[in-house]
Amino acid sequence: MNDKIVNEELDLLRRVIDAVDQAPTSSAPSEDALIEELERIRQSLVEGTDTKDEGALMQQWDRQSALLKQLRESRKAPVVDRNSPYFGHLELSEGKLKLEICLGKATLIRGGVSIVDWRHAPISSIFYRYKQGDEYDEEISGRARSGTVTARRTVAIRDRRLERVEAPEGTFCAEDGHWRHVRREPPRLAGGEGAALRVHEVDGGAGRRLGTHPGGARQRVDKHLPDIAGLIDAEQFDLITRPSAGLVVVRGTAGSGKTTVALHRIAYLAYADPSIESSDTLFIVFSPALRNYVSHVLPALGIEGVAVKTFHEWAAAARRRLLPKLPREERDTAPAIVQKLKLHPAMLVALSEQVKKVPGKSNAAQVIDDWASVLCQRRILEDVFGRVAPKAFSADELRRAADWNRERNEELSSWLRGDQSVQAELDAEDDALLLRAWQLRVGPLLRRDGSPLVCRHIAIDEVQDFSPLEVRVLFDCLDEHQSMTLAGDTQQHIVESGGFTSWQDFFAQLGIEGTAVDTLRVSYRSTSEIANFAIGVLGDLREDDAPPLTTRSGPAVEMFRFTEHGACVAFLAEALRDLTKHEPMASIAILTPSPTLSEMYYESLTRTDLPELRWVRHQDFNFTPGIEVTEIEQVKGLEFDYVVLVEVSMGHFPDTPTARRLLHVGASRAIHQLWLTSVGTPSRLVTANIDATTQERR
Repeated sequence: MNDKIVNEELDLLRRVIDAVDQAPTSSAPSEDALIEELERIRQSLVEGTDTKDEGALMQQWDRQSALLKQLRESRKAPVVDRNSPYFGHLELSEGKLKLEICLGKATLIRGGVSIVDWRHAPISSIFYRYKQGDEYDEEISGRARSGTVTARRTVAIRDRRLERVEAPEGTFCAEDGHWRHVRREPPRLAGGEGAALRVHEVDGGAGRRLGTHPGGARQRVDKHLPDIAGLIDAEQFDLITRPSAGLVVVRGTAGSGKTTVALHRIAYLAYADPSIESSDTLFIVFSPALRNYVSHVLPALGIEGVAVKTFHEWAAAARRRLLPKLPREERDTAPAIVQKLKLHPAMLVALSEQVKKVPGKSNAAQVIDDWASVLCQRRILEDVFGRVAPKAFSADELRRAADWNRERNEELSSWLRGDQSVQAELDAEDDALLLRAWQLRVGPLLRRDGSPLVCRHIAIDEVQDFSPLEVRVLFDCLDEHQSMTLAGDTQQHIVESGGFTSWQDFFAQLGIEGTAVDTLRVSYRSTSEIANFAIGVLGDLREDDAPPLTTRSGPAVEMFRFTEHGACVAFLAEALRDLTKHEPMASIAILTPSPTLSEMYYESLTRTDLPELRWVRHQDFNFTPGIEVTEIEQVKGLEFDYVVLVEVSMGHFPDTPTARRLLHVGASRAIHQLWLTSVGTPSRLVTANIDATTQERR
């Protein structure tokens, strides 16, 4: 049986290579003649010499344009890779009809060989939805088809050589000219449904987890952050119960309970001082997803009056209230260099010096003038950044940013004068600048009734991805007790434009001295295997020499290599189908490095009929069991029972600080088990931190 399977695949590969080699490789015809004809028609229309034939000329123009478009589209069509023509082999029996189909990234039907594009060919759905031996009954291209899958195999072909065959009968690998049958259980995602944030030390430390009992008899359907007041450890309790006055700064590795401390600290302070349970207390988060994730905790603790908001929500509302004449529309096309400039800590200095140097009334018009001046005047920018942050921007970058800001300000000025032909918008980053300018020029921010906006307590989660400018605006809203909780982890710093570099620099930029940072050292979320991998990819960016303390161990972190994304989809579909069957309450994240890959994997997995599959495009998580496909950036602060990091290749994760932190964030979202896949060459950040025995080559 073993030799038969390998010989069948070797024979198939020989036939495919022959067909590919015999296939014509002629390139698409030249478009020069079409372009020349279109130019002739255009010239005739412009000159208007043949007005009686204008209708005929327009028809010719449309026809030639359509031909040119068709020609250019044909050049974009995928072609069969001659070195790795397919990754899947499917044999079907439909009565007396026997079909043999290969799946690749392009279509070729020639010489008895059928290769279909896995992304578009309707028949490829059988490969993804059925296993070997299954009977199928599908409507394909408008025709009902039924039969049996007699063979379903995935193969790895490199440089026209068959290296690996995976079949239900076993896995076969080519080594030194010989084939070896690998006898082992197939990789599997399992055993972590409803895993808790930490082990609940009861019943003699028997390992009961929050939301589930041994054997998984009870699982949590609600995947929001739970109230874990009964599981707070001594170190966390010490931070929660600190005196209300002053600044409490909590750092810790992913899953160590930073958010839990910040939320429960509000509940503790409100018990001693009921005035804290009001709109005068803010819990500020980085993203809408994190806001929704933690939204249930405070009400569960009996705190109803404190709102959880993103900084952008809070700041936009305050800016519109104070400066109602400015546009409400928000621009999302600002160049990256402009976004970085507006969030840079040096803008705190620029605004402060502008207000001190330029006399003016304490009103909204002068606030807008101060804001525009520091953004549009190149001289001010060069002076401030030359003194405060000389390496942050080049002279050319400051010039380009100032020019862009000046053009947008001219549009705004015209719009404010009533020019309806101009579209005026603000950047999200402008809110913090305008609010800071108001604080410096006018004084405290105001409520709707005109009274000063003064806060009893403010907690900021994931503070490392906030700009010091944003935090300073919030800090100056505090009352005389200056009660604030900051929770963050510089190892998870992924917003490079925010300006956060270190805790020491951060406090200096805020003008706060002598602040102590308390560290949570136990990671309750992930297993030791996941936590060690996540911290390992940071390299010299890690803050602690010792590995994180964890409360449990679990399956090894595994990586799987593929020759095509289609093969990866097939592998994941089978594993995920089995997982959701046995653990229907599990939360699963397929995390990618780009929106393009998220879309491709979602659409491909959709064709496999996986249950509860969702594509998260705008942080619209619903925190229920199922499979969610999205980018790593969107899951900051969240957690999932299972995580698959897709395409951890060198192209997407080079050895840079940004890539290291992004990979760390993605890996540390996993509670129970972590898989990684790569079609391209795996990143060294991954291979250096996974034991060779745990890697699968597919």
